[in-house]
Amino acid sequence: TCRGNICKLYASLLSLLVSVPQERHGGSDMKCPLTVKILDAVKGSPAGSVALKVSQKTADGGWTHIANGVTDATGEIHNLITEQQFPAGVYRVEFDTKTYWKNEGSVPFHEVAEVVFEAHAEGHRHYTLALLLSPFSYTTTAVVTNVH
Repeated sequence: TCRGNICKLYASLLSLLVSVPQERHGGSDMKCPLTVKILDAVKGSPAGSVALKVSQKTADGGWTHIANGVTDATGEIHNLITEQQFPAGVYRVEFDTKTYWKNEGSVPFHEVAEVVFEAHAEGHRHYTLALLLSPFSYTTTAVVTNVH
């Protein structure tokens, strides 16, 4: 049933987040304040080769592009941006889901999946964005950890 499938998708996303390493600040996270993990809900496996762009909102409401990345075979991106590139502010991560699904042989509904969020509003944090993809939907969540 549809309800059962939705429950399975949420369980998959939860298991993806549980596998997020919670390293202390000062280790590899020191150079990686924003980590991305993507799961293909159709295959039930990591979504590799998903391109993404990171932008920061400007004072006039526009966006400044600050980084590009592509997920590896584990569906993850590490070392996407540095601490210096990630001051307090509003950010947009735009995932190229259309190209990913076309490469998988599907015709997707969405061109992109976007996540817009405010970083460091309550002090310095580390962010892990998790994205669960299907050709007609996406779900996203975040793990936000205090680094100090």
